[in-house]
Amino acid sequence: MEELRYIPNIPDTDKKRIVVVGSGFAGLKFVRSMLRKNFQIVLLDKNNFHQFQPLLYQVATAGLEPSAISFPLRKILQNEQHIHFRIADVQAVKSELKEIETDIGTLKYDYLVLAMGASTNFYGQKKIEQTALSMKSAADAILIRNTILENFELALLQDTPEKAAKYLNIVLVGGGPTGVELAGAVAEMKKYIFPKDYPELDMSKMRIVLYQGSGSLLAGMSSKASARATRYLKNLGVEVNLDTRVLDYDGGCLKLSDGTTISSKTVIWAAGVIANQIDGISVSSMNPQQRIMVDRQNRAYGYHDIFAIGDLSLMKTPKYPHGHPQVAQVAIQQAKTLAGNLIRIKRNASLKSKDFEYRDKGSLATIGRNLAVADLPFVKLSGFLAWILWSFVHLFMIVGVKNRILIFMNWSWNYFTYDQSLRLLIRHKPSIINRSGSDPFCEIKLDEINTEVDVESV
Repeated sequence: MEELRYIPNIPDTDKKRIVVVGSGFAGLKFVRSMLRKNFQIVLLDKNNFHQFQPLLYQVATAGLEPSAISFPLRKILQNEQHIHFRIADVQAVKSELKEIETDIGTLKYDYLVLAMGASTNFYGQKKIEQTALSMKSAADAILIRNTILENFELALLQDTPEKAAKYLNIVLVGGGPTGVELAGAVAEMKKYIFPKDYPELDMSKMRIVLYQGSGSLLAGMSSKASARATRYLKNLGVEVNLDTRVLDYDGGCLKLSDGTTISSKTVIWAAGVIANQIDGISVSSMNPQQRIMVDRQNRAYGYHDIFAIGDLSLMKTPKYPHGHPQVAQVAIQQAKTLAGNLIRIKRNASLKSKDFEYRDKGSLATIGRNLAVADLPFVKLSGFLAWILWSFVHLFMIVGVKNRILIFMNWSWNYFTYDQSLRLLIRHKPSIINRSGSDPFCEIKLDEINTEVDVESV
């Protein structure tokens, strides 16, 4: 079969073609800002939906279904002309030819906007990468939910509380918003859900442990917010360990920098992110964390027609000499500024492009029911008021009215019933959980368990 050269069914027109890679906050906002602006837009992504990553932790803890935080890209674009979407894995940029290579063919561009975001950073620890769980996609969140539920089923098969503890303990690595919010959600499940679902298990043996390599949680927020978050988590029963790094994990036991170990079959890694890579971008245009360095118009260093926005980009400004935080608001604001600049250039090439200036609207993090922290430009909040603010902000950032209604209904049900009704163990392959119990780091050795758990797939 002849190898596909160009992606078919994308016509050549007299319009400037903008190829956008990635449909996260940055990519989707840019595309929506360019609708009906007399450009041809080609959007490429590995998935056919936009997902709201800040609520992935609620999918992982059975509070929401993935569909509630996902929105089909073709529905957004279905009434738009001159906009094309393809599911594709972008492999390389050929800047000299103004082309990109993908797994479905190549494509020419006039302007290329890279918005692929970031993925979990394991800091070169390959063993941990293979054995720990991460949470950057809906599939990751479902895997976490499956793992937690399956391990509780396995805990029922153990003949001593000590053996069961390995399956009950949940360890989170990383004290940023993901780790803190997930720890709080799991703690509430321990308090309200697990005792009813698993009355045969002694929940006092279950530990929820959070490890943070630095001296505080929520490093991007104020010291007051960090202290409040730490106190809230401890009140919920979470063991918070600061200045503690995970050195190794073999799938059953963690080895820590303070010399201790802990047994757990559920380790969730949320210790940092690293920019997603693409071949063809000069190494001189990237920093050590693989972020593409850009100017104040988000143009990649060394290129005239390649732009990077969102978590992938690194822009140094007088207010942010080390780059902006990798948060949704930066991505959204960069996308709007870039869209305005390209429209301005098209209308009159002599017009000066607008420099990007980040307007910090504040930071929010929720810890649990009625518990959150908020750093706003004019005030700092915590507790119930911060939790209400967090709820409204996240609800209105969701794409699609139907999704907002679904999430509001789920939140209302969960709040008034103290129940998360989506505890479904869904898998299409046999469990790959290691039942051998072999742990080179921990003293307790478990006998091999041959019993299979027959949990009906939903």
